[in-house]
Amino acid sequence: MKIFDTNVRVRYAETDKMGVVYHGNYAQYFEIGRVEWLRNLGVSYRKMEELGVMLPVVSLSMNYKKGAKYDDNLTIRTIFKKATAVKIEFDYELYNQDGELLTTANSVLVFVNMQTGRPCAAPDYVSERIKLL
Repeated sequence: MKIFDTNVRVRYAETDKMGVVYHGNYAQYFEIGRVEWLRNLGVSYRKMEELGVMLPVVSLSMNYKKGAKYDDNLTIRTIFKKATAVKIEFDYELYNQDGELLTTANSVLVFVNMQTGRPCAAPDYVSERIKLL
């Protein structure tokens, strides 16, 4: 499962006066996609944090092609790109209900030991699942 699709509906509060999604909200959509991709893989952010590992974003780039609008039913396509011992990288595609590509993005996240604040290896149960892809 290298690709996983998640659907969300644009809420009014996510838009500007013109009914278009404010650009800063796209990062939240991609986070939803990433969390659901991991959950579908059997990995829980909550469990990782309980085990003392967090997964902060260290890089995020987006390319806006067309604006999402209030009440659009969006499909967030999360694509696993690659992983190393301490990093994981995703690409994203955001589509509206008409199948129009609205935005593309890429993010890199690093596994970090919550006690030391330093990068660490991915937990074994995470790396084992990723190896199966």
